[in-house]
Amino acid sequence: MARRRRARRPWYRTRAYRLTRTLVMSVCLVVGGVWWAGEDEPTDATANLAQVPVAADGNGSGSGSGDARGTKSHRAEGEGEGRGTKSHRSDADGRGGANALRPVPTRPTRPVRPARPKPPPRPLPRSPAASLAIPYLGLEAPVMGLGLDRQRRLTAPPVDDPKLVGWYEGGPTPGEPGTAVAVGHLDTRTGPAVFAAIGQLRPGRLVEARRADGRTAVYTVDAVKTYEKAHFPNKEVYGDRGRPELRLITCGGTYDRKKGYASNVVVFAHLTETRGRARGT
Repeated sequence: MARRRRARRPWYRTRAYRLTRTLVMSVCLVVGGVWWAGEDEPTDATANLAQVPVAADGNGSGSGSGDARGTKSHRAEGEGEGRGTKSHRSDADGRGGANALRPVPTRPTRPVRPARPKPPPRPLPRSPAASLAIPYLGLEAPVMGLGLDRQRRLTAPPVDDPKLVGWYEGGPTPGEPGTAVAVGHLDTRTGPAVFAAIGQLRPGRLVEARRADGRTAVYTVDAVKTYEKAHFPNKEVYGDRGRPELRLITCGGTYDRKKGYASNVVVFAHLTETRGRARGT
């Protein structure tokens, strides 16, 4: 009986074709992977420039041009000593290159002159006080003249007019040389009076005293102090300081129904400005 002849396999199903295809695909994958990795990695010159700190001493030791040339020389050091020597010379040349850091010239600064202190205002001639204002407290009140009682103590404004300020007529008028004195009630039976809040004043606040001639004497607060009435320092409060000054005085401390308040609140201020012109000048 004749042996049956086997059919010949097509070429794309042969073992040789499959081995060749596998080999070609492997080579393509390896080459593609190497190429892809090479695209993501920076060049040697770029990597070294990113790692070398830039010096700011002006001699270019950390400049971009010197670093780039030095990077090229480091790759050439493995090939021969001669090329490495040449690279060191190129580094030295790079120090004076166009990319070297140089100090920026600056203009000399002029010394700042301290501001000249403002000269004190000239004292004003005599003119009675007409009104008193303290802008910080929103206070503006009319002024009446006061004198001394039989015991030579300063009298107070009438209790039935708690919004009235009393100015001692025997002392300086607003803006005159010496220490002027103005007094006012802290409170009455009906409520707070004109000087109820002067204890809240702080150094630097203004007190404006308007005069009968139309001019205004502006005082600046220096201090606010409280004294017991039994130990009131007359010389410290009323003494002449050699310049126009003002004292605002009211009651303070604890209150007793029989004896009244135990202390006095005193505002110390000095003349710092005059405003306006006298009428008829």
